Amino acid sequence: MKNIKNQDKEVYRATMGELKRQQEGMEMIASENYVSEAVLEALGSVFTNKYSEGYPGHRYYGGQEYTDVVESLAIARAKKLFGAEHVNVQPLSGAPANMIAYSAVLKPGDKVLGMDLAHGGHLTHGHPVTLSAKIYNFVRYKTDAFGKIDYRELEKMAVKEKPKMILAGFSAYTRQLDYKKFQAIAKKVGAITMFDIAHIAGLIAGKALPNPVPYFDIVTTTTHKTLRGPRGGMIMCKEKFAKAIDKATFPGFQGGPHENNIAAKAVAFGEALKPAFKKYAVQTIKNAKILEQELKKYGFDICFGGTDNHMVLVDVWGSKGVSGKEAQEALDEIGISLNKNMIPNDTRNPMDPSGIRIGVPAITTRGMKEKEIKIISKWIKDAIENKDDKKELKKIHNEVIKLCRKFPLYKNLK
Repeated sequence: MKNIKNQDKEVYRATMGELKRQQEGMEMIASENYVSEAVLEALGSVFTNKYSEGYPGHRYYGGQEYTDVVESLAIARAKKLFGAEHVNVQPLSGAPANMIAYSAVLKPGDKVLGMDLAHGGHLTHGHPVTLSAKIYNFVRYKTDAFGKIDYRELEKMAVKEKPKMILAGFSAYTRQLDYKKFQAIAKKVGAITMFDIAHIAGLIAGKALPNPVPYFDIVTTTTHKTLRGPRGGMIMCKEKFAKAIDKATFPGFQGGPHENNIAAKAVAFGEALKPAFKKYAVQTIKNAKILEQELKKYGFDICFGGTDNHMVLVDVWGSKGVSGKEAQEALDEIGISLNKNMIPNDTRNPMDPSGIRIGVPAITTRGMKEKEIKIISKWIKDAIENKDDKKELKKIHNEVIKLCRKFPLYKNLK
């Protein structure tokens, strides 16, 4: 960091402030994680200088021998991780990856069956405020009274609506999906299947969750979150969709890809192929289940009945009379970052909903396990129940810092 320090003290101070925040804070936002220093180095590499429109072996500019190497490595490693027939690593992030996938196989006005945001879906799955909803006709399925996807009801909707695409994926749903049932329903109505695995990609790569790639025509993901790579996107698909996906990516949706980011993806995928990553993925789910059990013990209502992945959705309003916003702010005070979140059939405002979403990928990366999760669960309970007691919150915050220092992060960054 010496060059930034010497050249731009304002940016340096902000960067060092953020480093300290990450080192001494408990990151429990479900979509966040810590990349390795090797991934950080790739992001800051000289590949940031290079334009490389096109694909390996078929570029529009010269001087591509090394961009072709890193992009080909990223593709090959992703194929090995997920068993995909075709991979495009150029999407800039998850939302662009989804828009690219839609545009590759759909026409404006085509109908898509996707999960409702309030029931665990994602904005890009057709929420009315998004561009995708302005172009395509989204019909949204919801969870049942028990917080699960009712596949018979989903099938009835598919038969009635006859969508061109059936979309799986979520941002706050915590249960395992039945891939075969999605596939069978889509086959019955002649729909294309797509799965946005952004949240669980690392758990799939680490073999802690079943692999959906064989069951879906198109699979999109981010490369950060549980996959522990740089902020970016990726699309995997059956070979018959390969040309359409590549053409929709470039020149359809993007220009020159960010090769420094692609180099970092290659590094992260290489890390995910190692045995240590499998242990990480398994431990992540173990930690989430312990968190669920401990919060239940403290009287919190857990949405969907529990968790099968890396996150827990908690109804804090129903169980403690505290809104999601109030809970988030109280936890910010003790150095635990998470986010307020809508819950199924939420009657509160989206900016001050009934729930909070808690994730464990980042703290698992630091090496925290069952023992630490039990301690953290009590801190969460104590902070929410004592949200107006500044003295108590300060006391807990000091304990959070002490625990974080036992699991150091980025020791070589200065």
